Amino acid sequence: MAVIPNIIFAVVLIAGIGFFVRNIRKLVRNIRLGKATERSDNKSQRFKNMARIALGQQKMVVRPVAGIMHIIVYLGFLIINIEVLEIIIDGLFGTHRVFSFMGGFYTVLIGGFEILALLVLIAVIVFWIRRNVIRLKRFRNPEMKGWPKNDGNLILYFEMVLMILFLTMNATDVPFQQMQAGNVVSGFIAPWFDGLPESTLHVVERSAWWLHIVGILIFLNYLYYSKHLHILLAFPNTYFAGLNPKGQMDNLEAVTNEVKLMMDPDADPFAAPPKEEGDGAAPEKFGVSDVTDLNWVQLLSAYTCTECGRCTSECPANQTGKKLSPRKIMMDTRDRLEEVGKNIDNNGTFAEDNKSLLDDYITREELWACTSCNACVEACPVSINPLSIILDMRRYLVMEQSAAPAELNNMMTNIENNGAPWPYNQMDRLNWKDE
Repeated sequence: MAVIPNIIFAVVLIAGIGFFVRNIRKLVRNIRLGKATERSDNKSQRFKNMARIALGQQKMVVRPVAGIMHIIVYLGFLIINIEVLEIIIDGLFGTHRVFSFMGGFYTVLIGGFEILALLVLIAVIVFWIRRNVIRLKRFRNPEMKGWPKNDGNLILYFEMVLMILFLTMNATDVPFQQMQAGNVVSGFIAPWFDGLPESTLHVVERSAWWLHIVGILIFLNYLYYSKHLHILLAFPNTYFAGLNPKGQMDNLEAVTNEVKLMMDPDADPFAAPPKEEGDGAAPEKFGVSDVTDLNWVQLLSAYTCTECGRCTSECPANQTGKKLSPRKIMMDTRDRLEEVGKNIDNNGTFAEDNKSLLDDYITREELWACTSCNACVEACPVSINPLSIILDMRRYLVMEQSAAPAELNNMMTNIENNGAPWPYNQMDRLNWKDE
């Protein structure tokens, strides 16, 4: 009978990890729906960016209050969960505090865990107050109502409960308290349970132990459905982020080839195209109208977005009352990608649903409100580029639908006819000097 708890633990552990792997495979499948793009160049710079931005949290501390608290929670997530390894070994083999043989090092380790747990608890409470009491403006945008708001609060509650359970588990563990081994915080909590029989303390400790590990497994599997996927995806996203100067647009290969053909004095404009290009296949779409037109890095970024709103709070269009919110662009992209993924899950392959990212999720008004200033790209703490999606969708509107605003069409016509955005003949461009 003594092994029954170990068997139950093993079943819970396998089920939790199995469900997590299943969701990760679905996540990878959805990201791979995007078009191929080459991001294997300059590996040293990419590793530096990942270490500096994702691991070092460099862009988080631009806003010191939120940045420092985020670092505390981030370190807590990384370091305290080392303790999960001990819990797993104890749960599988029926041991208790299996690493306690390390003596003084174990004392320092657990003491550090407890201090971090307390700091995380304080930071999370402050985050909750900022969201729900102070109600910062960037958490009150229209896209943050409903599930996005509830998701943010739910994660905070999760983290509060996990930290409280960890400290309660330590405080009611009589042998651990007697060891005086790192109980720098739980030692102050233990007197709250004075007067309880040892058997009751054992029940409380075991309950907190089980709830803590089960809570971690639930949290792990909740990540897929939450904005907190950035805990896992910030690292690949910062590694694969673009290295080109901000504002540099990519060129469409088909258009580039046409221009090269026009500029080649030896090219025969009436020559038949090569076989691989003249096989009757439909020409590639210019720009983006749905998520499958985006590249896989853009889809990865959509899943990485933590909905912090720094991009939107820095956006000059949003600041002046325009409908555009770069955060909403990323959230809409992720929502549409999830919809496409569920469609594939239900039908085996994608079944046409007469919906698209353009118009059904992102409006044309939002796209044309963007000034392409790159403020959102600069502000993002995990190197997400909402502007790339906006420009690709604009490209579709202009090149596929000829649906640019009248002002832009007039400008492009003037450039074509006059070599300048203004409606003046090239011969008259210097007339101003005579005035």
